[in-house]
Amino acid sequence: MLDAIRWDTDLIRRYDLAGPRYTSYPTAVQFNSQVGAFDLLHALRDSRKAQRPLSLYVHIPFCANICYYCACNKVITKDRSRALPYLQRLEQEMQLIACHLAPNQRVEQLHFGGGTPTFLNHDELRQLIALLRKHFNLLDDDSGDYGIEIDPREADWSTMGLLRELGFNRVSIGLQDLDPAVQRAVNRLQSLDETRAVIEAARTLQFRSINIDLIYGLPKQTPENFARTVEEVISLQPDRLSVFNYAHLPERFMPQRRINGSELPAPAEKLQMLQRTIEQLTAAGYRYIGMDHFALPDDELAIAQEESTLQRNFQGYTTHGHCDLIGLGVSAISQIGDLYCQNSSDLTHYQNALAGAQLATSRGLVCNADDRLRREVIQQLICNFSLKFEEIEQAFNIDFRGYFNELWPELEEMADDGLIELGSEAIIVLPAGRLLVRSVCMVFDAYLGQQNRQRFSRVI
Repeated sequence: MLDAIRWDTDLIRRYDLAGPRYTSYPTAVQFNSQVGAFDLLHALRDSRKAQRPLSLYVHIPFCANICYYCACNKVITKDRSRALPYLQRLEQEMQLIACHLAPNQRVEQLHFGGGTPTFLNHDELRQLIALLRKHFNLLDDDSGDYGIEIDPREADWSTMGLLRELGFNRVSIGLQDLDPAVQRAVNRLQSLDETRAVIEAARTLQFRSINIDLIYGLPKQTPENFARTVEEVISLQPDRLSVFNYAHLPERFMPQRRINGSELPAPAEKLQMLQRTIEQLTAAGYRYIGMDHFALPDDELAIAQEESTLQRNFQGYTTHGHCDLIGLGVSAISQIGDLYCQNSSDLTHYQNALAGAQLATSRGLVCNADDRLRREVIQQLICNFSLKFEEIEQAFNIDFRGYFNELWPELEEMADDGLIELGSEAIIVLPAGRLLVRSVCMVFDAYLGQQNRQRFSRVI
């Protein structure tokens, strides 16, 4: 049942609004400068007392080449020597954080993101893992989820062998599109052979999971040429696929100003791309997990969704939402208990703070009781496509209908439109509403009316 999606063009046109992706609630837009390093240290001590397991995110911001569509925090440079001082600051950050944690707090999840993590050479990657093992309790038995983002242009068989040796067992591969004209328009020339070589290496080396990222809505894309890309990707048989909607926001992301807006596909064409992609992936046996993500039925995410244990955090859909998430590196975000905090997004500020033996925490938020309640509601909807009122009432000691009474007319309208089933005991997101689950979650977002919607991508 969970993999059923019903395409309804009229509903999509009505509810395809700009809104958050809900990797957190409240979202990062609500972070403020009143939260700083002291709050982080206090939360770390609470984590130690509670003996909660950990998820580590390490941000490597460097890229040798710029991709015009990219909205990530990155530094474009050919100078590989810039990695060394960054690693030195990362070690200082690890020292400042780890001394407030217990040695037996296991790191169940580790993820290297960027940028391009394999911008680091082999010795630097070894050094970084050694530092992490020195300061944190990394697992040795391959039971953790240890993943890294890979640019196939920056990795070969020896790199993949090193990553497996260092303990990584998951890879996420940026592909975006295989059409050469599209690749030239976004300045990312990457052949199918390069991508296939990395995937074959990962399979031979027994990486546990392979994810491929695609983007629809890029310049010079058409429904026909994107369908060919999807067909080629299906032949590679990744365990998971992320199919993202390109959000063209050149006023916010400078590299996107190099994209010719007249070459972007029309909204109707983007809808065709998504509809055909869903049809192709469904026919190939992939399940729609939600929020642009697809997985094979035996993948951990698909199984967790069936068992209603799937969660979502800054690392996306996960089976490790019970862990405290610690972000290391420039712009990295941590979620520890009810605290969200983010490091400075400016590389110079980040490095200068740590050079002065100070954490680089620049902003964040501490959840209040209402935030915690709404966070759980949104989490249930976005992960399980359902919400049982009794579970929320027992967990938060409220009457669900009474607490959210002012939202009921909007929910009833969604029910009338066929997005959800609204009963006396539960909300169920129907097959026609699953692609629009962000719009359902937005009903429960107490901050959305105060925010500039232009800061967010559209649902589809």
